[in-house]
Amino acid sequence: MATASPTADLQKELICAICLDYFDDPVILKCGHNFCRFCILMHWEENGGEDIGYQCPECRMVFNKISFTKNYLVKNLVDKLNQLECLKSFKPAQPKPVKLDGKCDRHGEELKLYCHTDRKPICVVCRESRAHRHHEVAPVPEVLEDMRGELRMRLVKLEWQQSVCSRVKAEDEHTKNDAKLKKQRLKEKIEEDVGALVQFLLDEKDTLLDSLDAELVATTAVIDENLKKVDKEAVAVDEAIAEIRKHFGGKPSFESMTQIIGKPLQVNPSVSSCNCPVDWTDFSGPFQLILWKKMMHVLYTMPQNLTLDPDTAHPNLAITDFDTKVEEGRARSQDPDLPQRFTRFCGVLATAQYASGQHYWEVDVKDKGVWYLGVTTEYSNRKGFVNLSPSSGYWSLCLQDRLYANEEDARVLVADYWNSPRVGVYLDYDNGRVSFYDAVTMKRLYMFDAYFDEPVSPFFSPGKNDPGSRLQICHYY
Repeated sequence: MATASPTADLQKELICAICLDYFDDPVILKCGHNFCRFCILMHWEENGGEDIGYQCPECRMVFNKISFTKNYLVKNLVDKLNQLECLKSFKPAQPKPVKLDGKCDRHGEELKLYCHTDRKPICVVCRESRAHRHHEVAPVPEVLEDMRGELRMRLVKLEWQQSVCSRVKAEDEHTKNDAKLKKQRLKEKIEEDVGALVQFLLDEKDTLLDSLDAELVATTAVIDENLKKVDKEAVAVDEAIAEIRKHFGGKPSFESMTQIIGKPLQVNPSVSSCNCPVDWTDFSGPFQLILWKKMMHVLYTMPQNLTLDPDTAHPNLAITDFDTKVEEGRARSQDPDLPQRFTRFCGVLATAQYASGQHYWEVDVKDKGVWYLGVTTEYSNRKGFVNLSPSSGYWSLCLQDRLYANEEDARVLVADYWNSPRVGVYLDYDNGRVSFYDAVTMKRLYMFDAYFDEPVSPFFSPGKNDPGSRLQICHYY
């Protein structure tokens, strides 16, 4: 059996395993196999996905995402073979002859050939003429088949692009509808949360005004009763005065004078003002503060009054002020080395532990140049070097000249300058979020997306080599 020529072997190497034709815009995968760009994209569109990955059609290697590199070497080889007309020897069998309408105007022969140089059909006589002798010429049926192949490839590309447009359109429509749905849900939540506060304030206002009215009614009732007594006494006095004045006019009889003198004088010494001024002291207090205190008991999420857990504190830390303040001490404590205690990182946990719900607390960091705040899991490492990254069970913010978030691979700059006296930490356990706020303006500084599969606790650190500087948990009620 004759051995295949090197050219034929090279031609076989330049055939795409998907379309079985020569590479068009060849690309190479990480596994080393080459395909036409559109062929591999169509294959992955039909057989791949983010959930199952993208598989090489030849070696079945799976990739997590669509990834390839343009193969300029293979493209250059295909171009050179085309230039050398080596590909003609590897073309499929010629189809049946196809006749074109009309004949050559010059020679009267059928137009069986096509001149690629002049882009027009010619006859066999024209092929040998001086005008076309050195041009690239091919039989019309072969040209038509090539054109059909080109049209098929264009159709495939257009249909693939059509499917991409349909998929993108569907994804965008889904995203738009999902955004509308989320907006409606958030709108309802905002209306519910803010409406609850507004209704609470309206109810409290009505209660205060009703109490104010009741106080006035009670006071005026006492005064009205006293006024009735005074009016009755005044009428009796007026009658007595009128009767006496009668005896000063004319010549009263001795008998009438005797009668009036004999009547006892009715004077009520108890007539006086009720002297009951209204006591408005209950309505002269700081109403906004009073209502704020009451409102804290109706909030879904109100500031937590946390306390620090001395059993977790680094030996160099001092816990004071009823376990709410932590600072670097001047002497190392002799407390036992418990499993939950930090031994190298100057940290301490709060006694609170959360496995569900929404929680918020604030920390006073006024005049503090270095600090770390956040949450950590129940079984995170606290011995030796502590990696403050989410994969190690720590979600935190830190201040070291500038404000940073401790992300997985590096610190993320949050702010170049920090002068707020308080930081707020918001934990949404069920939705896997840890957010940090400027507790004065309530502007969100940074948010971590996380997945919690064990309880978490707040943690605090005043840093090292900064004696006298402290962190303190804020209590509001």
